[in-house]
Amino acid sequence: MQGPSLLGASVMIKRLRAEVALAARSHAKVLILGETGVGKEVVARLVHMHGARAGCPFVAVNCSGIPETLLESELFGHVRGSFTGAFRDKVGLIQQANGGTLFLDELGEMSLRMQAMLLRFAETGEVQRVGSDSGTLRTDVRLITATNRDLRAQIDAGAFREDLYYRLNLIRIQVPPLRERGEDVLLLLEHYLQCAARAHDLPMPSLSEDAARLLLTYAWPGNVRELRNVAERLVLQDRVGPLMPEDLQLEIRGTSATGVIVGALPSEDSVPRPMMADTGMTEQAQQLWARLESGEDFWAVVHEAFKTRELTRAELVSIIDRALQETCGHYRDMLRLFHLPPSDYKRFHAFLYQQRANLPVAPYRNLRRRSSIPVYMGPKTSWTGPS
Repeated sequence: MQGPSLLGASVMIKRLRAEVALAARSHAKVLILGETGVGKEVVARLVHMHGARAGCPFVAVNCSGIPETLLESELFGHVRGSFTGAFRDKVGLIQQANGGTLFLDELGEMSLRMQAMLLRFAETGEVQRVGSDSGTLRTDVRLITATNRDLRAQIDAGAFREDLYYRLNLIRIQVPPLRERGEDVLLLLEHYLQCAARAHDLPMPSLSEDAARLLLTYAWPGNVRELRNVAERLVLQDRVGPLMPEDLQLEIRGTSATGVIVGALPSEDSVPRPMMADTGMTEQAQQLWARLESGEDFWAVVHEAFKTRELTRAELVSIIDRALQETCGHYRDMLRLFHLPPSDYKRFHAFLYQQRANLPVAPYRNLRRRSSIPVYMGPKTSWTGPS
């Protein structure tokens, strides 16, 4: 069975993978923060899977899903007769995780009383079952916690213990929301479309360009969980032909992200106009273009410079303008020009939509095609021009 993974190619998801790898090297407590649906449990499982405890139990507990009156018994266990309904001794989830990892999700929903009990366990590793008078049991458990709450605000409001916060916050991992990972939306959607198509034995649908554009500009308040559900609904529609905007949910068709990185759907007036002249490139853009011509790829040259703010959006547009001149307005041919494999097309197009650098192709279609577009020969070989 395949384990969990962090899908995506954005800078933020690459940084998250690095943070997970760093956390997995130690046995320290980890606090995972992020909105609902971003994949906090996936991050916790990856920290466990890549650490020294990988072969030991991973026990996940949703603190908001267990009534307060039962949570203590579930975590610490109880002895027979300790309360009504305790007909036999029960080993708690903490003991079940002994040697491995205990993941407490929705930590911010825990009562102050339970927080005090958790603090003692976090400090000593000791467990005492409800109703037991035979002393405490020592456990060896790595503690990973997660919440979508602002714990600092809860501390200020008196709803969360500050000493517990500092005890749990040894390694902190912030999981970014999907709206800040615009490049990953279509990659994730394709993955979940494939999964849903296999699960329901239905054909995998394709997206029209207009439908893809709406998905890229949607705010995704439910994050990856919402995207997965959208993908399954699209598969279950079992449509013939590419999915159109009208096949999408009303909230996706009727709203778009406001003030988020993926940007709003560009209107006719806001779409960058083609420059159609090499003189429109700054010296910085010309230097990056020269590196592309020498064989370096788009992600390493242009994308990286843009993410580190060395390249402005206007300069990015000028590079795309130059490339469209070279290819007579064909975006797929730009992959070869930028030394990218065909499989990168969706990611590349998503990036251009995200930055509103997707120039209209009509003005370029009557240009004479250049004969120097390189041919992609695979990841282990070099790029060569036509013979």
